[in-house]
Amino acid sequence: MREFNAPSYNADLHKAEAFPAGAELFRRSLDASDAFIVASPEYNSSMPGALKNAIDWVSRYQPQPFNERHGLLLSASPSMVGGNRGLWALRIPFEHLGARMYPDMFSLAQAHMAVTSEGRIADERLQERFDTHIANFMDLVEAATDYPCVKRAWVEYLGEHPDPVIDRVQQPVRRPVGPRSRAQ
Repeated sequence: MREFNAPSYNADLHKAEAFPAGAELFRRSLDASDAFIVASPEYNSSMPGALKNAIDWVSRYQPQPFNERHGLLLSASPSMVGGNRGLWALRIPFEHLGARMYPDMFSLAQAHMAVTSEGRIADERLQERFDTHIANFMDLVEAATDYPCVKRAWVEYLGEHPDPVIDRVQQPVRRPVGPRSRAQ
């Protein structure tokens, strides 16, 4: 998050000055990818403040960089929960901003004892689950990028019709189809 560092979001500061360099770099990183992966620690059963601040700054760009972009959430923690509570809190702003969050999240509990010196998960079945999790997410991103009909078929809430007057909605941004960076 050091690369995306910015002062605490403040609407008055935002009106008076340009976007901070960290927010601009975060937005450019999102714009250059079809998806994003966030590996986040859990702070007091929630997300880190620096991450929420970066999301708040980037949410002010138009067009909205998170809208229709696929996202995956990961965590590792020394706790028995593995940071999972923080990931649930993190889903909320991303989904509010229109990100298509992968339904399954991956949390590694007791991470301080669960990783080998080579950086792999010691439990082979858990490592296999992690590898499959990443591969499935990347397959979804590839399908949504290379086969636009999948993108149009995504339904979050059946029958929902947001009101642009009161809801933060915008029309989908049509990105060119073709090979690009898949996730960043």
